[in-house]
Amino acid sequence: MNKVKLGNQGLIIPNIGLGCMGMTGFGDADMYGKTDEKEAIATIHRSLELGGNFLDTADLYGPFENERLIAKAIKGNRDKYIIATKFGWEIDDNEQVTWKINGQKDYMKKSVERSLKNLKTDYIDLYYMHRLDKNVPVEETVGAMSDLVKEGKIGYIGLSEVSSETVKKAHAVHPITAVQSEYSLFERTVEEKGVIKTLNELGIGFVAYSPLGRGFLSGQIRSIDDLPENDFRRGIPRFQEQHFHKNIELVEAIESLAKEKGITSSQLALAWIISKGIIPIPGTKRRKYLEQNIEAGNIVLSENELTKLESIVPLGTDTGAPYDEFSMGLLDY
Repeated sequence: MNKVKLGNQGLIIPNIGLGCMGMTGFGDADMYGKTDEKEAIATIHRSLELGGNFLDTADLYGPFENERLIAKAIKGNRDKYIIATKFGWEIDDNEQVTWKINGQKDYMKKSVERSLKNLKTDYIDLYYMHRLDKNVPVEETVGAMSDLVKEGKIGYIGLSEVSSETVKKAHAVHPITAVQSEYSLFERTVEEKGVIKTLNELGIGFVAYSPLGRGFLSGQIRSIDDLPENDFRRGIPRFQEQHFHKNIELVEAIESLAKEKGITSSQLALAWIISKGIIPIPGTKRRKYLEQNIEAGNIVLSENELTKLESIVPLGTDTGAPYDEFSMGLLDY
């Protein structure tokens, strides 16, 4: 796999990562259908074989179950993986999510110790603030994270779903290595808001989660009934009636362009992101799709192909919000 710098602080990673969230359920629900621990672990192992050693998780996923799954998968090979995890969604001592954001110094320190324990490691390569706590100055949170870098518990600091203003404030306290936000042909808010421009100016890397539009761009969703009954996507605007059918039309046009090039729509969508110098972390829990995703890291798109693709889904296209109203209110835009 092609290796690239993530930010200017020294972290080198593959040009495509592996989002692990869907490998475990979430409470009584499955994030993206049924889970299979054996296949998930095999997928992580296969990723390493192909050079894909950048794993993305969070304490929220499960909660904690995702980190514990990764611990099983990387056992005996910790030093071969680059692990990114996150804190910020408050989780109590009974392992229940309170659905509050907590960026306080003491909570962050408690969170990192839990993640280290769950991952069965003594360091985390990239540690993200999962969401901005609007009641705590970001300088205070990042200042505490900086202490963890000095202690050797984390290697690099990241932020997630933050505005340009927040990035600048945080970066002034301690160099930020990466910002992670949702980004795809179907979701370009960070581009519209100028966040990507700010990151480029400051030498901060950008990691794109849900680079396949929460599965839409895979072309495997043709009806809302293609989603399992307890799939969380059924509750978000992008998959509701007012957007669903228009989004299918966009996917069909993207598929047509992908077919001309002899690749899948997923690979085309990922190659488009990579062409912008952005690191996509498509989530999958099956080796078959992992291999297809990793192949996208070697696909080169011509200027003509990029122009055609962006003409299908121009910047500003409304494909529906990626979250419900509550979760949208927690984004820092």
